[in-house]
Amino acid sequence: MAIASQYNAKQVEDKWYKYWMENNYFHSEVDEREPYTIVIPPPNVTGVLHMGHMLNNTIQDVLVRRARLKGFNACWVPGTDHASIATEAKVVAKLKAEGINKNDLSREEFLEHAWEWTHKHGGIILEQLKKLGASCDWERTKFTMDEKMSASVIKVFVDLYEKGLIYRGYRMVNWDPEAKTTLSDEEVIYQEKQGNLYYLNYKIEGSEETLTIATTRPETILGDTAICVNPNDERFSHLKGKKAIVPINNRVIPIIEDEYVDVEFGTGCLKVTPAHDENDKMLGEKHNLKVIDIFNDDATLNSYGLHYEGKDRFTVRKEITKELEELGVLQKIEEHTNKVGTSERTGAVIEPKLSDQWFLKMKDLAEPAIKAVVGDDINLVPDKFLNTYKHWMENVRDWNVSRQLWWGQQIPAYYYGDGKEDFVVAETIESALEKAKEKTGNQDLQISSLIQDKDALDTWFSSWLWPMSVFNGILEPENKEIQYYYPTNDLVTAPEILFFWVARMIMAGYEYRGERPFKNVYLTGIVRDKQRRKMSKSLGNSPDPLGLIEQYGADGVRVGMLLSSPAGNDLMFDEDLCKQGSAFTNKIWNAFRLVKGWDVSEEKEQPGTAKIALKWYRARFQKTLREIEDHFDKYRISDALMATYKLVWDDYCSWFLEMIKPGFEEPVDAVTFKEVISILEDNLKILHPFIPFASEEIWQEITERTPEEALIVAKWPETESFDENIIAEFAVASEVITGIRKIRKEKNISFKNEVEFKVLNNEKTSTYFDPVIIKMGNLSALEYVEKQVEGALSFRVKSNDYFIPVTGAIDMDAEIEKLQEELNYTVGFLKSVDKKLSNERFVNNAPEKVVAVEKSKKADAEAKIEALKASLASLK
Repeated sequence: MAIASQYNAKQVEDKWYKYWMENNYFHSEVDEREPYTIVIPPPNVTGVLHMGHMLNNTIQDVLVRRARLKGFNACWVPGTDHASIATEAKVVAKLKAEGINKNDLSREEFLEHAWEWTHKHGGIILEQLKKLGASCDWERTKFTMDEKMSASVIKVFVDLYEKGLIYRGYRMVNWDPEAKTTLSDEEVIYQEKQGNLYYLNYKIEGSEETLTIATTRPETILGDTAICVNPNDERFSHLKGKKAIVPINNRVIPIIEDEYVDVEFGTGCLKVTPAHDENDKMLGEKHNLKVIDIFNDDATLNSYGLHYEGKDRFTVRKEITKELEELGVLQKIEEHTNKVGTSERTGAVIEPKLSDQWFLKMKDLAEPAIKAVVGDDINLVPDKFLNTYKHWMENVRDWNVSRQLWWGQQIPAYYYGDGKEDFVVAETIESALEKAKEKTGNQDLQISSLIQDKDALDTWFSSWLWPMSVFNGILEPENKEIQYYYPTNDLVTAPEILFFWVARMIMAGYEYRGERPFKNVYLTGIVRDKQRRKMSKSLGNSPDPLGLIEQYGADGVRVGMLLSSPAGNDLMFDEDLCKQGSAFTNKIWNAFRLVKGWDVSEEKEQPGTAKIALKWYRARFQKTLREIEDHFDKYRISDALMATYKLVWDDYCSWFLEMIKPGFEEPVDAVTFKEVISILEDNLKILHPFIPFASEEIWQEITERTPEEALIVAKWPETESFDENIIAEFAVASEVITGIRKIRKEKNISFKNEVEFKVLNNEKTSTYFDPVIIKMGNLSALEYVEKQVEGALSFRVKSNDYFIPVTGAIDMDAEIEKLQEELNYTVGFLKSVDKKLSNERFVNNAPEKVVAVEKSKKADAEAKIEALKASLASLK
């Protein structure tokens, strides 16, 4: 069948992905081979493919396809994350659009809607990854809410509780008023924002005196329970033991003393609101202050907000400022920059909130995880993230693992009484009943007596077990799969979840298996636009990944993404890169069409030029193969692609094929053709991880193959010894050929016409490539001479001089006329420069740089005149 003149990416991609799936190449089972394992960073079940996913999964696919070619039992486990906050928000919004309020549903009813949403949307992103060419083991697809995955999470929670590492505490937490749940410290993003500092006067009880406090949040004065001053501040020593009156609600509060107060900051007086500030809470506990929470869960004010009840905190801030001004309490307002915490998930401004929550003690868990990365058990690539990781882990805080959500694994704590401590923790309600009976001594307790904690676990509490739970390593720690596939090899992820996920997986790995979960962590950069802005839906600067694949083909997009993606550094994405990737695919396709279009002769003897070309390219390939291997070993994926790209585009297409190409309407000899096909196959093997579709298409077009002979399961080329000298010699020969072609082009000497060629070999350069120079330069002869050749066009490579005698090759009169015109112009130009430099006023008054430029022009013109005169003399 004739080879298509145009490469049809869509047709090829659909065909080969289906073929790969039908032949089960992606699936892995335990066998005698060495495993190579990657677990996917599970994307949100609600998500669709974005540019970050494209980059991350392209890199993973490159690594896993290469491992497959290198003979490893490659296993890439895909899956999705239940994303409790994001998914619950989407389900709540969907219900609201249908006129249903979440609060009117039971937990079971709400979860039915959540599962319906998940089943409808959950597989979208994984299906999209198939379009990219992701060779995941789809039979192993996992979801963090799968039955066994959830059972693993519950088992770990119970185990950590029984070890004394999980506890229930009444703490100040990060509250997301939009999602109406707590967040861990790592889920809060701090941003510098311009705000105000409000100076307010509080009256001293029983006097006309006032004291002034400064606050960034005037709405919280309604929750004030004290004013604090520094005992060493003489300005306020007379207020010891006195009380102040809170404006608007007229609450009488004590004036307390504590050295915590900074004498230099603000007014030296601090309003204390224990329910709404971490530091105020500590002061409140120390001085036994009342705690008044003025906010509802959605950050509107509750009944403590008086006439502001039901209004949003930011609306109240504006209105209460106006009221304070009217009451004469507001002294002044100053601009003030401070750090504001926002939710990583919803973008809402975080509200500090006192709440009963579940916490995991992190300090002891962090110790082996620090040693693993600071030592060399686990490599971070690039290692610039090491200090950040170390600092965070050494200063780790207890992890708030509970969330006020219904979507997620429900916390396995069961309450049997009215007190906060009247609970047991167990994997099942039946087990909980037995524990409750034992704890209380009450054998009459029934399952109906138990109430399970309403909170769900943080999503990360399930995904931190991912490398183990996908192989059922928590429920069955000795099963053959966890023993074989764990620890995994490489993890490819984004630096922004280094602590959310990577650090916690390392902790879990050492806690539950006593070893690392992976050897290498490849941290990708952020995909940004040409203006360095992070690509996002809100900015509208992110192209549709599937649209790019439709336009440029999956291979083109993969190459485009990787061409400028050094590990850990941001990728400045430009659609032209995908265009370049698509052009590369087409170049390879057209090169293949050229080779397959040759007639092959069994009788024709192999030319010397072909033998030389084959020997050179084999050496060049081996040198590049070593470079590629080194780049992969150092996780320089972009560099590995670039080395492959240059080898195929420059060395193979631009040089090698030209060197062995038969003459017009001549056949190629069978020996050379067989070698060329062998070389093409080696090229396709190293190209396959980067451009899997086009490489498989060409591989299968070369000859008929069985499924066992498909490129996806071929054997990666072996490294062999090679001749460095031949590579160095060709580097010189290629410069010579380029020099000949340049003269032909400049002097309009037809490439069809043979020309003579003479070499003054001062360098004693090897003559090995002379037949190639003769062929590619279309020379009638190549002669070595002892002295300069008169009447010839010349160029130099290193210290060798090369000459093309002009007789018969060019129109002598036209060339002399052209050189004479150029000489006349240059002489005239030199006179104008000389005139300027002979002007004393110009030389003395002009800036030194300007004079230097004119002197440089003079020197260049003089040199050019000498060269033109020499050329004219040789032609006359």
